[in-house]
Amino acid sequence: MARTDKMKLGTFVYTFGFHPASWLHPASDVNGANDFSHLLSVAKRSEEAKFDFMFMADSPAAAVGDPDALARIPTKMNRFEPLSLLAALSVTTSNLGLVATVSTSYYEPYNVARLFASIDHLSGGRACWNVVTSDHDETGYNFNREGLDPHALRYERGNEFIDVVFGLWDSFEEDALLLDRESGIYYDKMKHHTLNHKGKHFQVRGPLNIARSPQGRPVIAQAGGSEPGMDMAARTAEIVFSLASNIDRNRDFYANVKGRMPAYGRDPQELKIMPGVVINVGETQAEAEAKVNYLIDRMHPDVGRLMLSEFLEADLRGVPLDQPFPMDRLPSAPKGSRALFDELVDFVKSGRTVGELVRHYAEKHTGNGITGTPTQIADFMEEWFETRAADGFILMFPTLPSSLDDFVKLVLPELRRRGLFREEYEGRTLRENLSLSRPINRFAKGPVTA
Repeated sequence: MARTDKMKLGTFVYTFGFHPASWLHPASDVNGANDFSHLLSVAKRSEEAKFDFMFMADSPAAAVGDPDALARIPTKMNRFEPLSLLAALSVTTSNLGLVATVSTSYYEPYNVARLFASIDHLSGGRACWNVVTSDHDETGYNFNREGLDPHALRYERGNEFIDVVFGLWDSFEEDALLLDRESGIYYDKMKHHTLNHKGKHFQVRGPLNIARSPQGRPVIAQAGGSEPGMDMAARTAEIVFSLASNIDRNRDFYANVKGRMPAYGRDPQELKIMPGVVINVGETQAEAEAKVNYLIDRMHPDVGRLMLSEFLEADLRGVPLDQPFPMDRLPSAPKGSRALFDELVDFVKSGRTVGELVRHYAEKHTGNGITGTPTQIADFMEEWFETRAADGFILMFPTLPSSLDDFVKLVLPELRRRGLFREEYEGRTLRENLSLSRPINRFAKGPVTA
């Protein structure tokens, strides 16, 4: 059955763009990592295009690995703390949703509840928390841990963390603020609730000392393809950032996650599956491909080797680029995409050198998605949307703001001509624009157990 809803779009933000060499592009602002005006410009462009949100990817740690390579990758080593950035953007934008990544492994629920509720108030209802449990050892060393906690423990803690935050966001009922100057009563004490949560990982009394936020509670986003991740998404998420690059796999993922939702009493329409897709667009195919090659040609081999090392989970420092790949360093199974891993294995078995493999991986990784003309890209997006492999896309632009500008100029008019994307925002809040319902306060009909 043909869809009657509109495609959802978000801008994925690494400071200079998704490509590791984006900061070398002549259209980039080399000072942009610490210049608010650069990221405000990206936000304003996204808002003028009527995008749903701007997605701030983050990790609470600097990257580790080859120092020579890391010295060439500013995004991983120099960027704003995301909630500080969202607070600034909340009062300098009007309609754009504001998404930030915060890990349940390294915060306390009360802090997260208060921070995001504050941003939701500051923005008039446009905040979104991207829930992660973290997946890199280096983060743990900054938070009194020896590396990363086990996967199962992170998700167990993460689920309880979300439950506590949801409970704290319900502290004030919708109409709790009386603001009655004559009686001198500011709020109805019967509509301000103490959580009194005592669980395995957290003991949080509450209540939260900020009124119920404009959206009822901020929108919840999540990324994760593991079984615990898909269950967490089905139970709590409203946006899922998927990473599958194949339409059939993403269609299966879409059906899998949404199919789990009724067991948690949720309507599948209350979740938007939004794959992250790299977009390289040109007026011709040759022009689009030239944009890809321009950045790859400027990416230092050390950077490509580090990217490949991270994907393969193999130390490739010191391996000569002009020699065949050392097969003893190839893992038996991938951490990431199986399809890409198998392709790389076939590539190295053909006798290619490490340098050739580095470039091949860079082309696949930083060109993952679609490279082509506006019509080709619109066809790609329409097929994913109409066949329910996606409800929209998180657009991973190779350079910012130039690739964003290219998309807005070349692709967006074609999507609108086909009736796939909005002309104007439907509402003022992110929930309204994503067609998500307002959550019911758990205390509205009497206290319940958190």
